[in-house]
Parts: sequence; structure tokens; C-alpha cells
Amino acid sequence: MFSNLTDKLESTFKKLRGHGKLSEKNIRDAMREVRQALLEADVNYKVAGSFVKSVEQKAVGAKVLRSIDPGQQVVKVVYDELVQLLGGKAAPLAPFDKQPVIFMICGLQGSGKTTLTGKIALMAKRKKKKPLVVAADTQRPAAVKQLRVLADSISVEHFYVDGKGPEDICKLAVKHAQKNFIDVVIMDTAGRLHIDDELMAELEKIRQLTTPDEILLVADAMTGQDAVNVAREFHERLEVTGVVLSKLDGDARGGAALSIREVTGCPIKLASTGEKLGDLEPFHPDRLASRILGMGDIVSLVEKAQETVDLSEAERLQEKLLKSKFDFEDFLGQVNQLKKMGPLESVLGMVPGLGKQLKGIKFDEREIERMTAIIKSMTVQERRNPGMIDGSRRRRIAAGSGNSVQAVNQLLKQFFAMQKMFGNLGKKKLKGLPGGIMPF
Repeated sequence: MFSNLTDKLESTFKKLRGHGKLSEKNIRDAMREVRQALLEADVNYKVAGSFVKSVEQKAVGAKVLRSIDPGQQVVKVVYDELVQLLGGKAAPLAPFDKQPVIFMICGLQGSGKTTLTGKIALMAKRKKKKPLVVAADTQRPAAVKQLRVLADSISVEHFYVDGKGPEDICKLAVKHAQKNFIDVVIMDTAGRLHIDDELMAELEKIRQLTTPDEILLVADAMTGQDAVNVAREFHERLEVTGVVLSKLDGDARGGAALSIREVTGCPIKLASTGEKLGDLEPFHPDRLASRILGMGDIVSLVEKAQETVDLSEAERLQEKLLKSKFDFEDFLGQVNQLKKMGPLESVLGMVPGLGKQLKGIKFDEREIERMTAIIKSMTVQERRNPGMIDGSRRRRIAAGSGNSVQAVNQLLKQFFAMQKMFGNLGKKKLKGLPGGIMPF
């Protein structure tokens, strides 16, 4: 999402590093470029102005250390200010320490409220809690059915009373939760294409009847400044306790993420990074600031690896790699591990320094699916012993996977080259990879 902003900031800092010594003029010139980059990223103009002013004051007044590049000192100041702009530190959700904890999800139509309801339900379930999702959106056609399908997909309870209004549905849901030892109630409320008094009056009534522990506003990161304006109005009427940025994996300019905390004073608590129900993570200001400045996010990468990688399997695979006994069965296992961690482009972009090298490269997920289809068209024996795949077997595999013989030949050639490369690698290099994930 922040690729254009990252590019412009890197270009500005590169010019600064070209100066042996920084003057006030150098810094002011650089800050003008930073301000322009922020405005082009759709950051609120007041936020951009105050941000640049603060950075300039601290950069000019900073004591220059001989051992550090002066340009790097400015980068450090910018990083610190970005972290503060985004909230300083992660803001936790209301703890699941009472029964039930009530979440009220609100936002405009199409922002991702129903999907977020399912994501929070899955998050609660993974913490060994019993969630209840409440279909309180009686305005949008099929909203009730959509939430039921999501609830069924993760085996959590769905609550809806036909013929009742949203306020009564939510009130009855809380009573149901209290009687049935449910830990978390998540209410999916109605949205509109724009804010109106009827919508806000309905939401205010639901808040009054249910006294939620968290009122989470879903802000679509793709809508730029509109998301900031929506957040301000919702916060004024409902006293929102936290913002959830949805569609943070999109290709918008990202200004909403940088403006929303400063303009509304409301903390960003969660970030939705994909369409799958597991694609929800706590919002960490320091990690996002690091990504914006092109520094990667190794902490999030390791956390993702720890969540998805079987460590004993990773150790077994590492031993096979060192002995050149890695086969197509192992390859499939690694592909599945990477899929669980999220889009390949996003995962590799978290590796410090790698994002710059991958700039402009688009990862075609269909290519991975094509390779997977070829491998699955092999017999178990062929997967475990790729060297036995001769010409006739290659023709059969190509026909079975719907690919050409040339595509099969290319995959085998790449595989043998990779197998040889890993066999030549030392243990030190492999130990540097988080969770045993291979670098491909």
C-alpha cells in the first residue's frame, strides 16, 4: 500500500546522505519533499504540516554523532515521529476477562464489517473462547446469510431473530449470551453509503441497550481522506474505542492510516491484511513505520512463521536440505506453509532489505498453482525420487496437469538447481531463516 510513499522518502533520504554535513537548509529542503510525498499519499494536509514541522525542529536540533551518517540521523527522527503519528504503541483490545465481552462493529456499507465480525470470532475461538456473532444488519440484502455462512465456516454460533429490529436483536443476543456461558458477543451492525441521522440513531440505541466493551469502527484504507472524515463523525456520535483498518493489503496511497489517529484521537487497534478470516493482526505503529521507511518487518514475519510452521517438521526439512535429499513432497509442504503466512509478495516484503530488491516484481500466484498442479500429477514415488522422471513420465505428467512438456522440463530443471544449491549451503545460512522457511 505504501510503495509510492516509501519510494519518495527513500529518494529524499538518499539525497541527504550525499551531503557530508547537514545544514538547516539541507534539512528544510528535504522536509519540503517529505511534506509533498505525504500529501501525494493522501495524508491530511494539517497532519502533514505538523509532522514535517516537528521532524524539522528535532532534526535541526539533534546532536550529530561522528559515528553515524547525518542522513541516517534524520531517518531516525522521521521514524520516531511516524511511530508517534500512528499512536506510539499498540493499543490492546478489551480483555476477555468477563462474560460476555461485547464488541460492536460499525462503519459504512462495504467497509468490511461482516468479514471483520467473522475474523474477531475466529480470533476469540483461537484463544479458547466461545464467540457468538450477531446479525444486526437488517438493511443490506443477504447480510444475515453472509454472516451465517462465515459463522458456519469456523463453527461458531450465529444469532438472528426474524422480524425483530436491530436494537431488539442485539439486546436479545446479549441475554442469550449471559444464559449460555458465551464469552464474546460480536454485533455486526448496519451501514449506509453515507452517514445519516437514522443510521446513527440506530447505533446509539444499540450502544445504550448493550453497553459494549469495544465499539470498533471499520475504516476502509482504500478510501483515503474519506475514511478519516467518516471516523471523525462516528467517533463524535458513538465514542468509538478503536479503529480497524480494512483492506490494508490493497494498492491505495495509505493516507488514511497515517491521518486517522491524529485527526480523531482514536487508536488504531487492528489491521485487516487480507480476505481470509485469519488475516487479522494487532496494529503495531512501530512495525508499520518500519515498513513505510523500507526497513521491513522481521518481527511480524517471525510471528507469522511461529503461528504456521511446525518446528519439528522445519528441523527435519533443514537436515534434508543439507544432505541434498529435499524432494517434491517437501516442496509442496513448504508451499502450503507459505500460503498460510499470506500473499508471497507481502511475506517477502517483511524481510529487511529484500523489499527494495523485489521492487517492481509482481508475484503471480497462478505460477505457484501451476507448479503445484504439475507436482500433484506425479506419483508419490516420482515426487520422492525426481531423478526417475524420464521422457515418457514427463509427457504423462504434462497431460495430467494440463501443461506442456516444456513446462514440466523447466520445473524439473529449476528443482534440481535449487536442490544442488541448498546442498552446498552451510548451516549458518540456513539457521538465519525464521522458522525453517526456505527463501523462495
